Amino acid sequence: MAGKEMEFFNTGVLGPEIPISNAVKAGDLVFVGGSIGNVHGEFELVEGGIAAETEQALQHMRDALEAAGSSMDRVVKCNIYLVDMAEFGEFNEVYGKVFGSHKPTRATVAVKELGLGGRVEIECVALA
Repeated sequence: MAGKEMEFFNTGVLGPEIPISNAVKAGDLVFVGGSIGNVHGEFELVEGGIAAETEQALQHMRDALEAAGSSMDRVVKCNIYLVDMAEFGEFNEVYGKVFGSHKPTRATVAVKELGLGGRVEIECVALA
């Protein structure tokens, strides 16, 4: 299904050498892969814990959506991965501020660990 049916977008969030697509546009949908709170283009996390990592991960997600011609207000579903569910409140506060009155459906799952030792990873599906 490559070619006209799908478009691939790499925003360089982990550097240009990483063989991933941050977003894939397939028909009327955009799929954004997991975003963590790393410094753009670097293999290091932003400082400030779960709140700062959440804000950065959501910025990476926004960048991927926009590269694919979509936006945060077109997100229909998010999957959230947290290393520590005790940090859910801090995560949710940042998430709520970013999305405002737009409230996509979501699942939140506790995981053992994430890349770079991150606290949160976020992926989504949006309308193109």
